[in-house]
This record gives sequence, structure tokens and C-alpha cells, in this order.
Amino acid sequence: QVQLVESGGGLVQTGGSLRLSCAASGRTFATYAWFRQAPGKEREFVAGIRWRSSMNSYANSVKGRFTISRDNAKNTVYLQMNSLKPEDTAVYNCAAQNKVCLTYGCYAAQTDYDYWGQGTQVTVSS
Repeated sequence: QVQLVESGGGLVQTGGSLRLSCAASGRTFATYAWFRQAPGKEREFVAGIRWRSSMNSYANSVKGRFTISRDNAKNTVYLQMNSLKPEDTAVYNCAAQNKVCLTYGCYAAQTDYDYWGQGTQVTVSS
């Protein structure tokens, strides 16, 4: 059974850092991504990574502050979040799909992801 399990969320002050983890069990996928949904807003793409090559893509709102990476041995994808802002407050979900993404549009296409984690809350206080 395939499962994606996120961890690492929490409460942090503005300017602080958090690292989210997404542990995949059951198999490895071609592309992973992090999405987030703030209260009253639609879910949005944050960052994506191709498993084999580590090629990645970021939303403009997090570029330069967030870094997505993966650990082959642990079958885990990470999202290092630095210089956090109150507007980063959201539930963060990781997702996985079998397609190898080559473009930003591919990474950001939520409906193409086959598996989703349960989400982890990130709250940034001002």
C-alpha cells in the first residue's frame, strides 16, 4: 500500500525556518511536489522535484527561500523553508505522480498527482 506521510510542521516566528519531510512507503515515484492551502484560499503549488535527476521547480512566492530535496536511501522528500512569512501559513501536502515532469506547468498540475499525504500545518506568527 502506497503512503505519503508528512511531518515537520509547527509554529514559528516570522523569519524562522522549518523543514518538512514526506516519507514514501510502498514505491518510488517519478515526480514529487509540495502544495499548500491557506484558510479560505485554493490549494497552490509550492515546489516540485524529479526523483532521478533532482531537477526542481518553485513557485515565485517561495523562490530563494524554500528548497526541495530528496534522500534516496530514506525514500523521503524534504522542503526546507527559510525566512518564513505569515503568508506562508497553510496546511502543506506532499504529492507524488508517475510522470516525469519537465515544465513548471507539469509540476503544478494538481490533478495529475496520484497520491497525497495527509498534510502538516505550518503557522508563521508575526
